[in-house]
Amino acid sequence: VLASFRGTVQHGLPLEIGDTVQILEKCEGVSHICCTVCHPHLTHRQFETVVPTEDSVITEMTSTLRDWGAMWKQLFVKNEGDLFHRLWHVMNEILDLRRQVLVGHLTHDRMRDVKQHITARLDWGNEQLGLDLVPRREFSMVDPDEISVTELYRLMENRQRKKETPTPVSTHHLFVHLKSLMSSNLGEDLEVFFFIYDSRENKPLSERFFVKLNKNGLPKFPEKTERQCTLFVDLGSGDLRKDVYIIVHIIRIGRMGAGEKKNTCNVQYRRPFGCAVVSIADLLTADSKDDHLLKVYACNTESDWSQIHDNIIKKVNSRYNLSGSNTGLAVALQLLHGDIEQLRREYMVLFTRGVSITKKLGFSDVIMPGEMRNDLYITLEKGEFEKGGKSVARNVEVTVYALDADGQILKGFVAMGSGEPGGDEYHTFVLYHNNSPRWAELIKLPIPVDMFRGSHVRFEFRHCSTKDKGEKKLFGFSFVTLMQEDGRTLPDGTHELIVHKCEENANLQDCARYLKLPFSKSDLPGNNQTMKGTKESLWITSFLCSTKLTQNGDMLDLLKWRAHPERISDSLSKLKEIDGSEIVKFLQDTLDTLFGILDESSQRYALKVFDCLVHIINLLQDSKFQHFKPVMDTYIESHFAGALSYRDLIKVLKWYVDRIIEADRQEHIQQVLKATEYIFKYIIQSRRLFALATGGQNEEEFRCCVHELFMSIRFFLSQENKGSRPITQTQAVFLQSFPAVYGELLKLFTVREVATFIRETLGSLPTASQADCPLEAVKLHCIAKTVESQLYTNPVSRCILLPVVLRLLQAHMQEQRDLVMCAHILTCMLSLLKKDDTEPAASEEVDLIVESVLGVLLRTILEIANRPQPAGPTLRPQVQDVTGEFVSCLLALLRHMKDRHYQQLLQRFTSKDELRDFLLHIFTVFRILIRPEMFPKDWTVMRLVTNNIIITTVLYLSDALRKNFLNDKFDYKVWDSYFCLSVIFINQPCLQLETFSASKRKKILEKYGDMRVMMGCEIFSMWQNLGNIKDFSSLYCGLPIAGVISCILYFFSKSPWFIHMNLFIVTRPAVKVSHFISTVHHSLSPLCRTSTKQS
Repeated sequence: VLASFRGTVQHGLPLEIGDTVQILEKCEGVSHICCTVCHPHLTHRQFETVVPTEDSVITEMTSTLRDWGAMWKQLFVKNEGDLFHRLWHVMNEILDLRRQVLVGHLTHDRMRDVKQHITARLDWGNEQLGLDLVPRREFSMVDPDEISVTELYRLMENRQRKKETPTPVSTHHLFVHLKSLMSSNLGEDLEVFFFIYDSRENKPLSERFFVKLNKNGLPKFPEKTERQCTLFVDLGSGDLRKDVYIIVHIIRIGRMGAGEKKNTCNVQYRRPFGCAVVSIADLLTADSKDDHLLKVYACNTESDWSQIHDNIIKKVNSRYNLSGSNTGLAVALQLLHGDIEQLRREYMVLFTRGVSITKKLGFSDVIMPGEMRNDLYITLEKGEFEKGGKSVARNVEVTVYALDADGQILKGFVAMGSGEPGGDEYHTFVLYHNNSPRWAELIKLPIPVDMFRGSHVRFEFRHCSTKDKGEKKLFGFSFVTLMQEDGRTLPDGTHELIVHKCEENANLQDCARYLKLPFSKSDLPGNNQTMKGTKESLWITSFLCSTKLTQNGDMLDLLKWRAHPERISDSLSKLKEIDGSEIVKFLQDTLDTLFGILDESSQRYALKVFDCLVHIINLLQDSKFQHFKPVMDTYIESHFAGALSYRDLIKVLKWYVDRIIEADRQEHIQQVLKATEYIFKYIIQSRRLFALATGGQNEEEFRCCVHELFMSIRFFLSQENKGSRPITQTQAVFLQSFPAVYGELLKLFTVREVATFIRETLGSLPTASQADCPLEAVKLHCIAKTVESQLYTNPVSRCILLPVVLRLLQAHMQEQRDLVMCAHILTCMLSLLKKDDTEPAASEEVDLIVESVLGVLLRTILEIANRPQPAGPTLRPQVQDVTGEFVSCLLALLRHMKDRHYQQLLQRFTSKDELRDFLLHIFTVFRILIRPEMFPKDWTVMRLVTNNIIITTVLYLSDALRKNFLNDKFDYKVWDSYFCLSVIFINQPCLQLETFSASKRKKILEKYGDMRVMMGCEIFSMWQNLGNIKDFSSLYCGLPIAGVISCILYFFSKSPWFIHMNLFIVTRPAVKVSHFISTVHHSLSPLCRTSTKQS
């Protein structure tokens, strides 16, 4: 039982549920524990922080529920019944989740899900009750003192946008669970086929899922869930349309006629039974796995069976009717969204219990190296047959076999669909008395690559008699070979096959006899009119999904370059004409071929191989093929073996760079520069392989080549646009890909060397570019990628890169260009600064940033803040209005400034006017920062951090104000701005601690103290420094000094608990509050009276 402990026993310690106990000492063998209790009404020692050992999420839950408890009771008092009951349910849900976390028996993934659920509920409750927004990282509250202000702002902004529509998922999966078929006229086994169908294109999008049912309409193998459940995987967002359907075909296994009396014949036929259709779009509204009872329809005319689903979709009611009033297919359907691995974690029970995978027809979006697939899909479309001397049409059944080069049947390679293992043969359904049957049945032949050559598929045609013994009599066959002599496979598409006469099964035993015959009517010579004129034909559609076999002759010639070395040059030239999908399908083999040619014939083919490599790299930049980039990355890391390739790649790349200035046409060179990232990846990996094999030979030669390459790059970047040559566009193309090279260079060069490369390269860019020049925006993007890179996180390289980064950043901010990107760059830079870093390099880095951007940052904030704002309750910083991001950068920079930085800052002002302008700017900006509309209402954490930094900065700057603008150097405007800021600061709603709950007030006092006290002390000190200038009538007509003091007196009068504290407990501990108030009142009461009379 969980309950509070009242501590009524001897040595008892009263505790409330959720209180934290700090253990100070524990003695072995003695049951006495010295402890301090973190209790709401107890006072802590100053600056002491008690950190509980429990999970931070548990701590937050405890404190939040305690706050909610008091507010929840008030909801009842205020008669807000709806929120009262909803909050009650959420509180109980959180308590239940809290118990799960405390028990500690959850798996890592489950614990993560529970914490995510908890924080979502806490955020909901805080929002409903109007409480503060909690910044979190990985479900835990963050301490604003432990992270940079820029990072805090990002967290707050992300939390604020939590209600926005989440990023749409691009991958979807359909879960199908067949439960039963309910019908009054069953009695035969059934076969059920599911597939996804695109009615717009009139073609299936997926393989078929195959389930066997018994005579009662139940699954034949109820204990094997993978035979009843499937996941149609890798559906795109474009597949979730109203015209995409789930089609269900039901075939019965039994007599020719459903109503025939049972005879002695045991021959069974596959016969059409019914069809069901459901739109995928109808499933989008389902929140969970819903059970559906699908209506089953039958054809009015059996010959229309192959089109029954189209007729149902188009509602051609004359061609179908309900199979029976009581007939229905019970299935569970659910759309799942996200990556398949994510689904495995979220639906662990589903995958553990067993579910078959049904693929889309064709390849998935990504084919990784090493993945093997060789699936041949064949659709039996239709046939045309003669009567064969009979008075009525035949009952035609087609039997399909896959045979190897020796004529042996390939066992288990004929698959009717997922869910059931492959068989040795396949039988089509039989249409009664139909010489022109249409089947449209899809089968899959997953024949291995090494068995593909020489294999063929045979189609045997039999007439199924309904008399006597019901025998199936052979009357002909067709066949199709799977690979041609030159290695090309059967082309995708529809093929009209020749029907060869055959009435004896023995004639098919020796396949060598009939394989010499033609198999397709399109391959018949023109003079063979006899066979072309025959009416009998079989139409099939084939589609090959293979990672190793190709139907493209040019690709085949390239991959087999060793067999025909005389065709190498022609094959390399034709590579650019090959369809991109064919290249990415054989990406690893193609790359192996290119580097194999380069290793053996670099003198002859280096340039052509380089161009082919550039073509492939840029092919992967296309949105259609960008998913194949990981394939190339894996190839470079694990499969690439060109240890000598780096020499030729560097040489050809330098040759192209040297031609840029003189080239009239830049298009091809721009394509080369677009591929810079991956060219450097190949160069670096090649050199690493060479060094590994030779023990680091030719290291100096390699470094010299790289230095020469960068010299050529710097020379071309330093050129300005002249005449008609669009060199600026070429420079922009290079800068876009250049940051991706940094990480590769770090694999072979030191951090200092790489940073020097980059500094000199970026420093070579022309500075006199026009504001509207597209190169300027690209420069800034390049700088942004640089500060985001791994290289910039290193303090050594940061010191080298910082000057060139600040120079370009300062130039853009001064001209108010690309401010969104400028804010992003500055945010990244300041996020890397450590709060307590005492290293001299860190101090110099802060000083350099202050010198370069502090002034322009203040002017930028003033400029943005003074722009006309759209009407609305708040001035929320959005992407277009970057005020918030610049403000966080300013606060972060001021927080990092120490005494030395302020001294150097003030020493840089060469005249009093410059210092005066700076003080006016920063005081004005501070007034902007403490506006109520600066941050959303619930950003209390951000407001407190802002106020803490402001008052710290004001304390530093007040010395400069006293030293430079008092007595004969007195400046009214600066002092007026200072006191105006002070008054606004003290009157901020977020600092009126008396209005907060006890727990919130306690947290703020422990962390920041009462910042009004600190500002009040500073106002009094500054007022005392005014000396004789305090005479209101002499110089200060209009100066709101009386208002300032009135504000302070009002503040004290409203805070009686504060009067009993020492005001200057840190700086002037001897001075009491009462003495301060009496002194201020005695000195300034005449001024207050004068001000009142004037008003």
